[in-house]
Amino acid sequence: MTPTGRDAEPRLGWLPHPVLSLVLAAVWLLLQQSLAPAVLLTGAPLAWGLPRLLHGFIGDAVRPRAPGQALRLGAVVLYDIVMSNITVARIVLNPWADPQPAWVPVALDAQHPSAVTLLATIITMTPGTVSCVVDAQRHQILVHALDCRDAAGLAAQIKQRYERPLRRIFEGLDR
Repeated sequence: MTPTGRDAEPRLGWLPHPVLSLVLAAVWLLLQQSLAPAVLLTGAPLAWGLPRLLHGFIGDAVRPRAPGQALRLGAVVLYDIVMSNITVARIVLNPWADPQPAWVPVALDAQHPSAVTLLATIITMTPGTVSCVVDAQRHQILVHALDCRDAAGLAAQIKQRYERPLRRIFEGLDR
């Protein structure tokens, strides 16, 4: 008898993570710097097979509700990474710099696990915010900033620039 309802094994489908497959294929081609048939024949099974193999670890693909908002968020994050690199370089290279490191709590309004995970990823990718800890009990992220003279301002900036768009992208999606 085939299980049905909640006890049913989720079907993977032919391409369970299409975006991940595209990214893997693109990265493979960029690393190989070639469009030779052998490279294409090697990359295609990798791009198709790795997401299927890792499906148990990464779960079902999440389809964001606002792809335009996701593209805008990506542009904001890239811009912030470049500007943060410049700021961190100034701090590191200036012998008279007096950075004020701090742990800054950022209260989370986002509920979707993917939104929280992406927020933590964005924070750790941006230079100047060295690391973060997700505190699920207090529903906050604790951010370690390299130089923070205004903790409330940094928390408000993270919420406005990153969390608000992530909430729009993931709102209404099932957990």
